Amino acid sequence: MANVDAPRGLTPIRHRNGAAYSGSGNPYVALSTYGTALFVGDAVVRVAGGSNTAKISTVGGDFEIGTLGDVERATAGTTELITGVVVGFGPNPDNLSLQYRAASTERLIYVEDDPDVIFEIQADGAIPAASVGLNGNLIFTHAGSTTTGRSGMELDTTSNPPATTIGDQLRILRAVNRTDVDTTLTHAKVEVLINQHTERAGIIGV
Repeated sequence: MANVDAPRGLTPIRHRNGAAYSGSGNPYVALSTYGTALFVGDAVVRVAGGSNTAKISTVGGDFEIGTLGDVERATAGTTELITGVVVGFGPNPDNLSLQYRAASTERLIYVEDDPDVIFEIQADGAIPAASVGLNGNLIFTHAGSTTTGRSGMELDTTSNPPATTIGDQLRILRAVNRTDVDTTLTHAKVEVLINQHTERAGIIGV
């Protein structure tokens, strides 16, 4: 049976030590000067020297100047760094049902930035067994959904297949062991770690 083509970006599933994922995430901000929308599951990266330049008040409390790191969507490709993955947003008082961060608007963003969290991601192709242990990059094959608020990012297994390249963004740990996943077909699902993490150096694929 064919795999369902349902990209959701990166979804945290557990910690590397086997502990269940608890829904953690640290607060960051996307400033109104940034013109790209952000979605749950998007990989993001800190902006060098960037933080909130004004106090931000939200339901969860107040964030004084300089207390929130500024993030933007990560760029796909070898050597492009990732700080973490968007797991949620602070409430937008003007639109409480908005499930994503609209372009050119300031919004509080919760990011899973622990380099030891394992994520599930859909590949844009099949995942040969020999790809396990190799590294790969993101690919932006789909736009994020303004309806569900979910990312459209995928793992690139077609235009830039997994390799031992140390600078690739994600490390492929294994295929997802589920009855709805056929790794020999397009849109297979895999478990990955962030390899090019701003908080930890990457390693070569094996």
